[in-house]
Amino acid sequence: MEAKKLEKATFAAGCFWGVEEAFRRVLGVAETEAGYAGGFTKNPTYEEVSSGKTGHAESVRIKYDPDEVSYQKLLDIFWSIHNPARSGVASNYRSIIFYHTPEQKRLALEEREALNRSGKYESPMVTEIIPAGKFWRAEEYHQKYYAKGKGGVCSA
Repeated sequence: MEAKKLEKATFAAGCFWGVEEAFRRVLGVAETEAGYAGGFTKNPTYEEVSSGKTGHAESVRIKYDPDEVSYQKLLDIFWSIHNPARSGVASNYRSIIFYHTPEQKRLALEEREALNRSGKYESPMVTEIIPAGKFWRAEEYHQKYYAKGKGGVCSA
């Protein structure tokens, strides 16, 4: 029996606890992982990322089965779980789509432009669309935080 080929998607949309939880529940998502991406510090810690001095954003890397859930559906979820036009948030909570393929880049750019034209948001999108680079897995206590029954509120 041939193993299914999973694809990757990586998003930053504020505090990674809520972002991971939103994607973890999606049929076709095989794995989620909270971490840090988009910065310049090697092997950053939560405290370092939270300081805003590493350039990283709290991010979630997803492995998904494209036969069960499309990248377009993942984008729809991404747009729906935060305000992608909200500026002035802490740098570790900024809105980013990290694309892994040219097709992901194309879809993300088209979708961002369509949302900008739609008038849904009063301000233009601040969501960055950049190549996926090094992803640093967050500390274990951040992984599947809400699924572990942890309290706390996540806000960006």
